[in-house]
Amino acid sequence: MSRSDLFRTAAFRLTLGLVGIIVLGMLLELGLLYGQISTYEKLRTDDLLRRSASVLMQEAPGDLEIRLKERSTSELRVFLNAAALFDKNRHPIVGDMKAWPVGLKFGPTMQKLSFVLPDHSVTVMRFLVVEVPGMQPGRTRLLVLGRSRHMINELWQVAQRSALFAMVPVVLFALLAGMVLSRRALGRITKMHSSIEQIMKGQMRERLPVGRGHDELDRLAGSVNRMLDRLEQLMGEMRDVGNDIAHDLRTPLARVQARLDRVNAVAQSLDPSIEDKERFERAMGLCQRDLEQCFSIITALLRIGEIETGQRRVGFQQMDIMPLMMDMADLYEPIAEMQGLSLSVVPHEGPVPLWGDADLLNEVLANLLDNALKFTAAGGSVTLRAGCNELAEAWFEVRDTGVGIAIEERNAVMGRFYRADKSRHIPGSGLGLSLVAAIVRLHEARLVIEENNEVGVMSGTVFRLIFPAITAEDKAA
Repeated sequence: MSRSDLFRTAAFRLTLGLVGIIVLGMLLELGLLYGQISTYEKLRTDDLLRRSASVLMQEAPGDLEIRLKERSTSELRVFLNAAALFDKNRHPIVGDMKAWPVGLKFGPTMQKLSFVLPDHSVTVMRFLVVEVPGMQPGRTRLLVLGRSRHMINELWQVAQRSALFAMVPVVLFALLAGMVLSRRALGRITKMHSSIEQIMKGQMRERLPVGRGHDELDRLAGSVNRMLDRLEQLMGEMRDVGNDIAHDLRTPLARVQARLDRVNAVAQSLDPSIEDKERFERAMGLCQRDLEQCFSIITALLRIGEIETGQRRVGFQQMDIMPLMMDMADLYEPIAEMQGLSLSVVPHEGPVPLWGDADLLNEVLANLLDNALKFTAAGGSVTLRAGCNELAEAWFEVRDTGVGIAIEERNAVMGRFYRADKSRHIPGSGLGLSLVAAIVRLHEARLVIEENNEVGVMSGTVFRLIFPAITAEDKAA
């Protein structure tokens, strides 16, 4: 189970989605909190400015100047961050404002402006400008009061830190929980995938594991298992029907053949002067040949059925394919010479080990060689070759210079009873390559059909079988 598989699981993605929703919710809540705090602080600031202005407006002109001079040591410093008195021409009289704030207008409404503090720092403040009596009767002055938003800024920073401290453990816990849940779900899916692989290899009695939680995966596994039960039953019935038909045909055909043998023996004892004896023997020979073809078809069907059920894996062992190829080449060499063909085995340094059944691989070689010799004209060649690739996978191939197989027919030729257009005039049952395909599947190998593209070759076919590398499980079996 790799880490990348863990991160690609639906459970982990769902967890990431929930984490995103949680973070988004916390940010939204933080934004709403900031809005509430900002509104509250604005109302509070405006109220403090109005109250402070109301108190200061009740002071006598001289006392007002004294209060503003002593603001830093009085209670006004708690409520006001800036306070100054200006004349009608907006020249400073007293206070901590050395000049009229830029952009400030005279009026009863609150104004928000940027202001440079005595320490040269810039802050946003709310200002209120009110008119107060001057030192001389009939003269007025302008009282400017300001309160900064430092409280809201400090509260906002506290809220941000609090949200961050709360968000980090929530996100970490959610991610950890997602990884745990994903690992658990992925472990179950891995077991299901392993069971499915076994089913694809022909182990039709294998079933998906079902837990005790009765969740959606368990219900899905249960449904698949019931489907597999039904499929196994139907396949068993079909296989039994095919086997029954083959066995039922085999018995009467055997009786017919035995009777034809007896009739043929009687015909041999007849007087040679009988004019129909030759025609009779010819008809008997045709009947016997057709019966033999029927027997070969039935035998091949039964053999394919036996192999497809996976009953032959008990004969698997580590073996070298080279001796099998040499023996098979020796066996077919006389036939090749009679047909004017060249049959050769390309030598290989060292063994070519694979995990398989020697008897079944002999059948594969026999069928492939038989096809190659059938479809290669006189003067052609058939070559056997084997080796190992960089993945430690063993392979062997049968290469001929025959008529070749069209690209669109290369998959179809592995089916039962299929006869390519170029081979319909050649005797055969159309089951040889079906038997090869069944043996290939049993060995979990790959069959590649290619055009023979060697230099100087006009046509031909290459059948290459690639076997999986031998594993420790194979050696321990």
